[in-house]
Amino acid sequence: MERPKQGSKERWRKTKAVSSDRAEVRGAAATPAAKTVLKTLDRVISKAGVASRTLAQRWIAQGRVKVNGKTVKDAEQWVDLKKDKVLLDGKPLEPKEKVYLLLYKPKGYLTTRTDPDGRPTIYDLLTGMKEWVFPVGRLDQDTSGLLILTNDSALAEQLTNPEYHVPKTYMVKTAHLLSDEQIEALRRGVELKDGPTRPAEVKRLRDSGQRTFLEITITEGRNRQVRRMVEEIGSKVLKLVRVSIGELRIGGLQIGHVRALEAGELKALRRAGRKVGMQEAGASDGG
Repeated sequence: MERPKQGSKERWRKTKAVSSDRAEVRGAAATPAAKTVLKTLDRVISKAGVASRTLAQRWIAQGRVKVNGKTVKDAEQWVDLKKDKVLLDGKPLEPKEKVYLLLYKPKGYLTTRTDPDGRPTIYDLLTGMKEWVFPVGRLDQDTSGLLILTNDSALAEQLTNPEYHVPKTYMVKTAHLLSDEQIEALRRGVELKDGPTRPAEVKRLRDSGQRTFLEITITEGRNRQVRRMVEEIGSKVLKLVRVSIGELRIGGLQIGHVRALEAGELKALRRAGRKVGMQEAGASDGG
């Protein structure tokens, strides 16, 4: 704004004061965490470990949620966690006890709760499970291996957000015998339709006939990423098994079985997410 000429000083002061007030309001709205803890209503329900955000949005639209005694159908409404009272089906919304499970997902199972075509899902393997849990990331139908299930959305964010660079390791069987040049291309990173991949750790385990067996570690989680990477260098994946996330390994768990994470395993997962996340944040500050 250009400063008014002589004779308009009083008007300039008023204009400046109003602009300053508006800036403070915008600043307060942009950083509500400085005074209060504000979250959208669907996130409040999700972080309580009661349901996914998608399911929470459905409940809200159905009129099953009240805030301070009033029915709210807007999932984006801000909620003050310290002051507002949220009711779900007439009962206070209370955080559920956190659950952490390790599943050895078999090939042929979907990582969705239900399937309209009646195909098996990972929830068919969780017989007797009363708590609501969701998969941390996804494995496609033809991929088997380690899958974490939890109702802790904060931990899930740490493990799936690519900014944290949490390593995920896969055993891969390719359709062709790969050359050293092809494997080196995987290590450097390849160009996919959604952008170049980060450098990967790739080990040739063995060659058998016209097949190559690899161990690939990536720090992203794009849709079917490992399969697309191998296709980009001129081959295809015949078998794909995720064997680890961070320091957590599938170990001797039998396929199709599930077990609770041990305290040390959970601690290592939290440490991996925080440590790598902070390193990445520090590196990004340099532009």
